[in-house]
Amino acid sequence: MSFVLYPRATEKAYAHATNLNTYVFNVPLTANKIEVKKLVESQYDVKVETVNMVRMAGKAVNRAVNNRGTRTRGKRNDFKKAYVVVAKGQTIPVFAAVEEETK
Repeated sequence: MSFVLYPRATEKAYAHATNLNTYVFNVPLTANKIEVKKLVESQYDVKVETVNMVRMAGKAVNRAVNNRGTRTRGKRNDFKKAYVVVAKGQTIPVFAAVEEETK
């Protein structure tokens, strides 16, 4: 359990946080649900109801063009997302700055 949670700052993640009380984090590929639950509960002082994980494959992209004009293919790194549902009435101040700007 020696990893850091990085909140995903996307429009979809913000919508999940405001409407469904579900927070999305980037986690290492080796993390599991139990470790994520314990880390979120200790770091943000909330009660976690469920944790769902999804492993995302990195996209294939064109990386470079050599002097003959051929492109070399590369791949972005794989990553894992954790969808954390907290108890009703509790929040994680991940998007607090965004909410303050809208007020």
